[in-house]
Amino acid sequence: MNKSAQTLGIAIVVAITIFIVGMVSLNIIKDEVTRVRDASNLDCQNIADFPDGISDGTKLTCLAVDWVVPYFIITIISVAGGLITARFLL
Repeated sequence: MNKSAQTLGIAIVVAITIFIVGMVSLNIIKDEVTRVRDASNLDCQNIADFPDGISDGTKLTCLAVDWVVPYFIITIISVAGGLITARFLL
């Protein structure tokens, strides 16, 4: 077995490990996002106008918190795929 085939095999194993660890830690992140969005913290469900509801800044913060989970998934897939792709190009 030549050197490039060995590094490709190791890259695939490391990429799968990164993917698994990332998906397992996703449960922790989802719980934290839910906790941050509830009524005692950001109160993202109260979307009425400002005098009765939350301010525009809080709405923007709620939107940013909503995007944490998809960005985390995209990052994990990109890192794992990039690691494998980098070994193909070397």
